Amino acid sequence: MSLHVIVGASGVGVATARLLADRGEQVKIVTRSGSGPEHPAIERIAADATDGKRLTAITEGAAALYNAANPRYDRWLTDWPPLASALMTAAERTGAVLASAATLYGYGLVTGPMSETTPLTATHPKLRLRAQMWRDALAAHRAGRIRATEVRSSDFVQGTGAFGLMVAKPVLAGKRTVVTFAPDQPHSFTSVNDAAAALIAVAADPRAWGRAWHAPTNAPLTLRQLAARFAEVAGAPAPKLTAVPYAALWTAGVFVPIVRELRTTRYQWDRPFIMDSAATEETFDLKPQPLDDALREVARDLQR
Repeated sequence: MSLHVIVGASGVGVATARLLADRGEQVKIVTRSGSGPEHPAIERIAADATDGKRLTAITEGAAALYNAANPRYDRWLTDWPPLASALMTAAERTGAVLASAATLYGYGLVTGPMSETTPLTATHPKLRLRAQMWRDALAAHRAGRIRATEVRSSDFVQGTGAFGLMVAKPVLAGKRTVVTFAPDQPHSFTSVNDAAAALIAVAADPRAWGRAWHAPTNAPLTLRQLAARFAEVAGAPAPKLTAVPYAALWTAGVFVPIVRELRTTRYQWDRPFIMDSAATEETFDLKPQPLDDALREVARDLQR
């Protein structure tokens, strides 16, 4: 039995904690409020993870430290830097492998499928920040200060992201679905369970350290196709999707900060946004969760 410390009770954080606990590992999950899944092998700790000294004490003796935090988009520039610094401090002082749950944002605007070798060329400050967090961790890894790796995922099928709240919830209720982006471009969607499985795999395997990996992800679908698949799986009426024009999104963003942040990533929906996870699947013998199974989880969560 090994100790694993997870910072953040995001969808990936919770899935990682449960998967580790079900495997018989000891888990600590750290959040400001002390939230997290209930399980005999999971200790929920209320702490400020930006406090490097406190996080180091919590992580002492751990095999791995997982960054599964999920600050609000409109607070990234404020909240991420101190948290990223504390995570690296704790990893360096304890020797725990730092495994981060990351996004595809660092790639910025792309013209083809993304692999782990796609350059991190994002120019928007928030998107560039995620790329810089990886560069900082990689520099510390190459300097021998820490052992670092990360798993990048696309938009999640489960949870409260673009699909869960904006599409699945109204589809399940039989209501018209209003989305803030184009629904007919091919898009990769990742299961949180696949991101969690990949995080655990890369944290434990020295072959994974010092580079980034893509979470195993099913073939891309348009948002409209995914909504139709969800309705079929959940036994809901056929979905009706309406896209909000960009002008309306821009205007709403003037008054609502979190809506304003959607402008930043709208480019991901205006053209094909596709990730290639072959390297991870082949190296660690991982396969994506069947899409219908992930969609059934979404329906169950929304019906609770």
